[in-house]
Amino acid sequence: MERILSRENLMTAYCRVKANRGAPGIDRMTVGQPWSHLEEHWSRIREDLLTGRYRPAPVRGVEIPKPGGGMRLLGIPTVLDRFIQQAVHQVLMPIFDPDFSNSSYGFRPGRSAHEAVLAARSHVAAGRRFVADLDLEKFFDRVDHDVLMARVARKVADKRVLRLIRRYLQAGLMAGGVATARTEGTPQGGPLSPLLSNILLDDLDRELERRGHAFCRYADDCNVYVRSRRAGERVMASLTRFLGERLRLSVNVAKSAVDRPWNRSFLGYGMTHHQKPRLTVPASSVKRCKAKLRASFRAGRGQNLAATVDDLTPILRGWTAYFRFAEARGVFEDLDGWLRRKLRCILWRQWKRPWTRVQRLIQRGLDRQRAWLAANNGRGPWWNAGASHMNDAFRKSFFDTLGLISLLKEHQRLLHAP
Repeated sequence: MERILSRENLMTAYCRVKANRGAPGIDRMTVGQPWSHLEEHWSRIREDLLTGRYRPAPVRGVEIPKPGGGMRLLGIPTVLDRFIQQAVHQVLMPIFDPDFSNSSYGFRPGRSAHEAVLAARSHVAAGRRFVADLDLEKFFDRVDHDVLMARVARKVADKRVLRLIRRYLQAGLMAGGVATARTEGTPQGGPLSPLLSNILLDDLDRELERRGHAFCRYADDCNVYVRSRRAGERVMASLTRFLGERLRLSVNVAKSAVDRPWNRSFLGYGMTHHQKPRLTVPASSVKRCKAKLRASFRAGRGQNLAATVDDLTPILRGWTAYFRFAEARGVFEDLDGWLRRKLRCILWRQWKRPWTRVQRLIQRGLDRQRAWLAANNGRGPWWNAGASHMNDAFRKSFFDTLGLISLLKEHQRLLHAP
């Protein structure tokens, strides 16, 4: 606890929490406010932490949609508790991380989802042409506190720290103005949750290594690569028993399966069936991207098109950067065309009246008769956005001048970057 509360560690934690921003907790304090609060109350808070009297505030429950459907519950701690959790995380991470498995990639310094995906591809290229794809059912909601704390206590002897971590696990969840006590789970949202999940699932990694399996785990998403379907089914059955008996966790039967790797996706990526598989962007990932972009398009109906392009740019750059290892050009070309069509659709909606549409099309170089026929064709905005008159009036060069990035060009640049 003294290491956690050292000035150097606390200053680093404060800067990290402030840089991460994040939403306020139940006290509505923002990341820009806590310094004055700490100056006034820190001596008391520090004394409570040193003597084991400190009690965290309840977390604010927020539900967000999951990519595959359904809702994910986030527990957002107050800024003060995020600050303390970050300070604890910075001391515990160097203690636990060096002994984690090399096949564990999630929430670890110097490791990424890209490394996990590339490792998965190498396992398939080595001849392991079946995958046991395990999805843990509501993992962050079902973590058994006693099982988790027993694993933390293997390397942490300070009872004050153990007591503090358990109190964070048990901190109430505030939803609808009512705080309910928690007896299981570690809701995502605090700095400690990712580390605690790796501590718990390290037992799974060690069991897989003991059996000699090739696997990749990112948080609660674990793929085990084997050479036959029968082997995959044996692995799935035995790991389901192991997780239930040893860690008291359940496998989501509906989302888990033994299949060919090219029929499944891993961390958003797919792969081909070739001897040396190529990484792809599956249809499900494209669908999620389009759903995210539609919010910006809806907002763009009432603003200048250049402002809409500015709103889209960080989303597009981030998405392309994540999928920079995909080797199929077609997905990026198709998305480029879809983006331009959506922007043409916004223009058509903004013009509203046929006479306005005629004038705008003439201004863009169409002859009067063609502009008149196009403006009065009775078709909807999406059809017109894909029709030849809008494509001729607003070519790719027009969107280039607005600063709309080409996903294909951006991908090619990132793919060949050193």
